[in-house]
Amino acid sequence: MPKTITAHVAASAAPIATPSPTTLPPMGFLRQSQVLQFVPISKSTLWRRVRTRTFPEPVKLSERITAWRVEDIRRWIAEQGLPT
Repeated sequence: MPKTITAHVAASAAPIATPSPTTLPPMGFLRQSQVLQFVPISKSTLWRRVRTRTFPEPVKLSERITAWRVEDIRRWIAEQGLPT
């Protein structure tokens, strides 16, 4: 008779802390969806501005992951006169 294997999952796993969407983290990288929470433009406009060099260029972290440096986003927001 085959044995039954069961997995036990801890019910009290600690939640992962993430910055609130209204506050930029002090440093690090932001993915596209996170950038768009702080910058009042659409996805299409974001990439159009990257292409015309009127928005910071993202960094390729891996083959499938593109992100922006928080410092670059902060600088761009300040240059636009937008609140951070």
